[in-house]
Amino acid sequence: MKWQGRRGSSNVEDRRGMGGGGKLIGGGISGIIIVVIVTLLSGGNIGDILGGITTGGTNSSAPYEQTAQEKELADFVSVVLADTEDVWSEVFQEEGMAYQDPTLVLYTGSVDSACGTATSAVGPFYCPGDAKLYIDLSFYDELQQRFQAPGDFAMAYVVAHEVGHHVQTLLGTTKKLDSLRQSLSETEYNKYQVRFELQADYLAGVWAKHAQGMNLLEEGDLEEALTAASAVGDDTIQKQAQGYAVPDSFTHGTSEQRKRWFYKGFNSGTIEGGDTFNASEL
Repeated sequence: MKWQGRRGSSNVEDRRGMGGGGKLIGGGISGIIIVVIVTLLSGGNIGDILGGITTGGTNSSAPYEQTAQEKELADFVSVVLADTEDVWSEVFQEEGMAYQDPTLVLYTGSVDSACGTATSAVGPFYCPGDAKLYIDLSFYDELQQRFQAPGDFAMAYVVAHEVGHHVQTLLGTTKKLDSLRQSLSETEYNKYQVRFELQADYLAGVWAKHAQGMNLLEEGDLEEALTAASAVGDDTIQKQAQGYAVPDSFTHGTSEQRKRWFYKGFNSGTIEGGDTFNASEL
């Protein structure tokens, strides 16, 4: 992706080195493992993880000393965020709406949000309660090394997916989904959650289409995003974590579904084509 020397977003909050408040859920290590199986690297809505997961937290006032690689990654995600601001402001304007920029929070280890306290084990997430995206930049290494999804546009896809959740919040989709939580069984609710996540993948694809129109994509970028989308499919993650997949527990969609909906968004470039909730097939 062509990003160096370009505008970064002013909506970045750097909390690296500060740590979170140290809440613990799920009965210790066994509870953490269960949450990680479902959410690790899936780009999820942290509101689904009650209170977050962490075994402790520290609050340090010392300035965080970033490495050269971390600075480059921080600059990169800031530029990607700025691009999403430009794209979604234009798209919303065309639809007769006003786009409100989210904030990107950079953190290390653990972080407090309006949705609770979480560790970097849950991966990047968006919290509708404070309209903020949370990313520990070490996730970039996870993408490359553990999930074999290298490349800067793989990370751009992750940011765009979380911004997709922000778009859903602005459009009222998140509120509608939350209203179903108390009236459905966990298995039934998961089916709607999958459609919600696939819609965020679609919206990430819409952003990528506009980025291509702005001549920002380089050769291989689209493939990097599709590889990342596949790498964070529920079936792939569960098979790696426990050796088998449990479809009723899926909350984000299979690898094939995530690739398909991102690519649909890329081909369409419009909000209208992303109604995953009424799609007969995912």
